[in-house]
Amino acid sequence: MLSTGALRAHLLAARLAGPVATSRETSLRSYRLFAARDPRVMLGLAPERVWGEGELLRLMAERCGVSADPAQVSGPDAIDPERTVAALDAFAERLALVAERRAPVLLGTGHPHRLLGFYAGLADALSAAGCPVLTPAQGRCVDITTRYGVRTYSLDYVRGVALVREPGGRPTGGETGAHTHSPLPVRLALQDAAERLGVLPELVIGDHGWVCGAGQLGIEAIGPADTDDPALFVGEAEGRVSVVVPVDDGVRAPFYRPLTRYVLNRARLSP
Repeated sequence: MLSTGALRAHLLAARLAGPVATSRETSLRSYRLFAARDPRVMLGLAPERVWGEGELLRLMAERCGVSADPAQVSGPDAIDPERTVAALDAFAERLALVAERRAPVLLGTGHPHRLLGFYAGLADALSAAGCPVLTPAQGRCVDITTRYGVRTYSLDYVRGVALVREPGGRPTGGETGAHTHSPLPVRLALQDAAERLGVLPELVIGDHGWVCGAGQLGIEAIGPADTDDPALFVGEAEGRVSVVVPVDDGVRAPFYRPLTRYVLNRARLSP
């Protein structure tokens, strides 16, 4: 069992919280783009009201622990580990409830190189608890706008976790899939789940567009987010995202394993 104190120490040692690798410049740029409703940072969310840069900074300070001082414009950004622990507790509560109901779930990631193992551990535990882990639209293609133009990706699943691959991109060596912020993969998966499987997930677990895209469509969604991902925190503030865990989403994959153990223990889903 990983205690709260041990988890807090791990968050700081691995730089999952505390001073993180995401720069202040990157975070503030994301807030400016979100305030301008730039689709690159909206992640499929359509906010109910206007969010100015100042409001976003205050929200991120409240939910994430970044500095609320607009004069701080450089250096590493920061995440309050106490907020991370509290959000992981709330995350575990949602897992426990869905497991108790043996409800269908969908897991997906736009960060497969970092977070695939975190989600796969959750998928294994939820499946063992009797939750159908849905894998809709496997092999289907989706066109996603990137900095290099529109590219076609295919939807795939690894250990029950959805991700997208480049055309012909079956895994070779360490390849796990492509990085994406797009909400289009979750929209495709949910459409296929409804039309072909006749069932929708009661809970979507993921990041980026997987959370915001599902929440925008009225599906309960939870997941982690970094200091430069204001869309998830706005979604939480507006009631369309259930739980957002503030955490650096770009550290080495093994550093997320203690988080998996912690939430599964709190959710009473440990093997």
